[in-house]
Amino acid sequence: MEIGRIHRTIRDKEPSGEQHFFTQEAAGAARAFHKTLPGYAPTPLVRLDAQAERLGLGGLFVKDESFRFGLNAFKALGGSYCIAKILSKRWGLAGENPSYISLKKTADSGAERVTFVTATDGNHGRGVAWTAGLFGQKAVVYLPKGSRPERVRNIGVLGAETHVTDFNYNGSVRFAAHQAGIHGWELVQDTDLVTYKREPRWIMQGYTTMAEEIREALGSTRITHLLLQAGVGSMAAAMAAYVRNAFPDPKPRICIVEASAADCLYRTAEKGDGSLVEIRGKMPTMMAGLACGLPCGIAWDILCSCAEDFFSVPDETAAEGMRLLARPLGTDPAIVSGESGAVTAGLLAELMTNPAFAADRDIMSLGKDSVVCCISTEGDTDPENYRKVLAED
Repeated sequence: MEIGRIHRTIRDKEPSGEQHFFTQEAAGAARAFHKTLPGYAPTPLVRLDAQAERLGLGGLFVKDESFRFGLNAFKALGGSYCIAKILSKRWGLAGENPSYISLKKTADSGAERVTFVTATDGNHGRGVAWTAGLFGQKAVVYLPKGSRPERVRNIGVLGAETHVTDFNYNGSVRFAAHQAGIHGWELVQDTDLVTYKREPRWIMQGYTTMAEEIREALGSTRITHLLLQAGVGSMAAAMAAYVRNAFPDPKPRICIVEASAADCLYRTAEKGDGSLVEIRGKMPTMMAGLACGLPCGIAWDILCSCAEDFFSVPDETAAEGMRLLARPLGTDPAIVSGESGAVTAGLLAELMTNPAFAADRDIMSLGKDSVVCCISTEGDTDPENYRKVLAED
């Protein structure tokens, strides 16, 4: 399957009204909360100098989220911040910034017990289950039909009640929202629904802790391109909005990468009339974390004014990235990156080494003066498939 690409000019576009939710101040509040959580530490921003030289780039950085809270993925950043905000409101602590200590103290004093519910392809549900457990609360997690048993087990061992549905991801989200309404549970989902906007914003603000850490680790180094993978687009949009608000000019070019089986943002950009495109039915891709099929409206509102490039890529692009990061050159360190985590590195390698993308490199100003940043959003969350991919050439 070929790689689809759309390049857009955004210089005349008005900033999204959603962008003001993702300022440096908002990100700082989210990070301040995360710093109070057990096991918090900034994840590594890894320099791959030898790989950058091979690809003809001025620099290459990869943010390695496999170290996040021992959960092998970034997702707990969003779920934990959202749950903290919900509990603060439910328990009358909304006037102060949430912290692990204040919430745990309140929980242990006999506060009302809350049940959190979500739909997930794996990593988000794991983060919700972990956070609910930290505060002695209950989590119910729905997974789409065909979910790998390993992903279900990883959530269940954290104490959550797990159910594999007969729906795809989009249907599972709607089912979780329905169950929340029936039972009075708190929905923790990073995609918006008609009357559900506040919690997705909180989740997205939680993701910007990664952006704060990247900015801090870069110091005076400036990146020219930021490649962001997307499922519903909430992480990508939060990062893009933060970059537009907090990074100095010239701003990095924002490039969005999706699995071709679930490229709802790509198709929405291609359609170009502002309406969201939903991918229905099965979404056959090993990039489980990106197999979502319907954009978050909040995310699209941001990305339509921030992102200049949209790519739709096959599984082999992710596999190429997994092998590239696992097999370092020179003194570069190895990075264990899963299917959804490595897809941006795989695309970058394809762009820089395949003559068929010469025109794209020119359009994107990718070359020897470019300093590129990718985010490896997960480690080997499917160990069996990870070993299989690395064994292939």
